[in-house]
Amino acid sequence: MNSTYGKVWSLKERVAQQGPTLIDRWFVKRHSGVELMLQAVMVLITGFFLVSLPVRAEPQSVLVQNRSSEVTLSVLGIAQDAGHPQVDCYAPRCLSAWRGETPASGATALALTIKKTSFYLFDAPPELPAALYQVWRSSRLRLTDLKGIFLTHAHMGHYAGLLHLGKEAAGANAVPVFAMPRMKIFLETNAPWAQLVNDRNIRIRALAAERTEVFEQVTVTPWQVPHRDEYSETVGYLIQGPNKRALYLPDIDQWHRWNRRLVDVIRQVDFAFIDATFFGAGELPGRDMSLVPHPTVESTMHLLKDLAPELRNRVIFIHMNNTNPMLDPASAHTGRVISEGFNIARVGSAFDL
Repeated sequence: MNSTYGKVWSLKERVAQQGPTLIDRWFVKRHSGVELMLQAVMVLITGFFLVSLPVRAEPQSVLVQNRSSEVTLSVLGIAQDAGHPQVDCYAPRCLSAWRGETPASGATALALTIKKTSFYLFDAPPELPAALYQVWRSSRLRLTDLKGIFLTHAHMGHYAGLLHLGKEAAGANAVPVFAMPRMKIFLETNAPWAQLVNDRNIRIRALAAERTEVFEQVTVTPWQVPHRDEYSETVGYLIQGPNKRALYLPDIDQWHRWNRRLVDVIRQVDFAFIDATFFGAGELPGRDMSLVPHPTVESTMHLLKDLAPELRNRVIFIHMNNTNPMLDPASAHTGRVISEGFNIARVGSAFDL
């Protein structure tokens, strides 16, 4: 279940918590009219006292949005590259997802929708058809309304979905694919991706680190980060809308290897979607987690623990391996993350920019 450790109760919750015990004392037993009148007076006095108490305000979670902006960033997937449940996984955590008892998810991806007339994707997960269905369900936008796909790097969960744009599936027409130089060469010179280029299903547009791409109402800037770069560079994206900005950074080796300080980055953005591949030590039996090229959620929370609550609230953990208990919204690990002031991405969440 969700932990409530460290929670500051709102007035409504406080009355809900304290009121029933008083009311139960009223009605469980039979009372005379005089007793009821006296107890009614006591309730009015108690209610006045509760209303008079100062209520400490909590930072509103960034997951609660009014959805009034013309530019919206939506979560299409939250899992690590192989999705959840993962292939050949029949452990309890996977079986519950196979059975629909806990949420399943495709690989991590975001959609940036502009005026509900066009959209961009950040990463092309293997489950691209399901991701596009989510976009259609919320905005009725189709593949023909897709103005571009921004790729972070050449690992399975971030670009394999491009195959659905080929002639065996959508037969798309020159969808812009934004890629860093090595990623661009990789796609152009290796099958089956080269076929997409040759058949003009996709049109690759080269990015450069730190160079800002300007579009209607938004700008996108790739920030290069250290990661396993077997076939391409790895980048995160700074996404600037009319009013707010977001960071999308699903993969990084370790925070200390980056040329930016994470605490400074958090201060610069309103929403920070960051690497949550593994929760903590012992998650991969038989492997030394210190050698796994991802920061654990525990280490990231420790790094950011001294930030003010409103700054910790900007962090949205994403890209969770199938072993990460945060995939289950009801897990104790999820409760701990929330109680410490951070957020966890969920499929369908949307954020106004």
